[in-house]
Amino acid sequence: MGRRRGVELYRAPFPLYALRIDPKTGLLIAAGGGGAAKTGIKNGVHFLQLELINGCLSASLLHSHDTETRATMNLALAGDILAAGQDAQCQLLRFQVHQQKGSKAEKSGSKEQGPRQRKGAPPAEKKSGAQVHPEGVELKVKNLEAVQTDFSNEPLQKVVCFNHDNTLLATGGTDGHVRVWKVPSLEKVLEFKAHEGEIGDLTLGPDGKLVTVGWDFKASVWQKDQLVTQLQWQENGPASSNTPYRYQACRFGQVPDQLGGLRLFTVQIPHKRLRQPPPCYLTAWDSSTFLPLRTRSCGHEVISCLSVRECSCMASAPAVCRPYYCDHPAAPDCLPGISLTSRAMGISLGQCRLPEQNH
Repeated sequence: MGRRRGVELYRAPFPLYALRIDPKTGLLIAAGGGGAAKTGIKNGVHFLQLELINGCLSASLLHSHDTETRATMNLALAGDILAAGQDAQCQLLRFQVHQQKGSKAEKSGSKEQGPRQRKGAPPAEKKSGAQVHPEGVELKVKNLEAVQTDFSNEPLQKVVCFNHDNTLLATGGTDGHVRVWKVPSLEKVLEFKAHEGEIGDLTLGPDGKLVTVGWDFKASVWQKDQLVTQLQWQENGPASSNTPYRYQACRFGQVPDQLGGLRLFTVQIPHKRLRQPPPCYLTAWDSSTFLPLRTRSCGHEVISCLSVRECSCMASAPAVCRPYYCDHPAAPDCLPGISLTSRAMGISLGQCRLPEQNH
């Protein structure tokens, strides 16, 4: 019996690599593409309006932004600014949602955010790439600054992340260097070698600390360009020493009921694919000592990304997203109770599976 597929929300005309949800407008932002190859596959960033129709979530295309020959491989969101990793560059985009005058939503004075509730039968399936504009809503996208962020022999930006107040962003790529840039000028303020080989993920904390994970099996904590410590999970974890693990993802999250309190969360996956794969693990770390607090198994499917919700009630229970039937794993910010994953060129919906946590 085959695996159960999630509900497909939307089908894009290109392979999907990155997903984000704007908490202010409730828009789902999907990006990807076929790159510079002359295959006829488009490259773009799609802005989708989420609606609840008869209790079921639906997505319709609000705006399609053409990225020409550049596929977007990773995304970070800060207010109305998107940082898009496109080949060896980081491109800043500013998007603005306008409520047109005389619209029903404006007349009613509605301030509702997130998925809209609407009665009626779900709409018929839309053709790929079709432009759909919900009544009274207009979205515009503007290209801001762009800068090269990776300089290896085959340069590629792998990850991008904003700091807590959105004044800086950090990038990492295949050359193993971390580079920190001012927003929105993209003036470089810091550069240092963090890993041998490519950087897999990075996260910035409010205290200026930066955590990076790489394909060299290391997870490092930095204060600017100075190494503070390295995480020691394999030595303290439940995994057998005969099975090498590497760090796949890292994120800071708030501690419930502790103003300014932080936890660091990391995901560890087996370095090699085995016939009988060992489990993946999620670990919470003390953000002061960077000692492991607890570790839980996340099952035997390979984890593709980690998203920690900003709301305090859920910060201690990160959403662990797996590549369900996914050739191109995405990195979503999850809606309450919802996990969004890309599956080839479609966006699917499923419930988050959260490891049990001790409180």
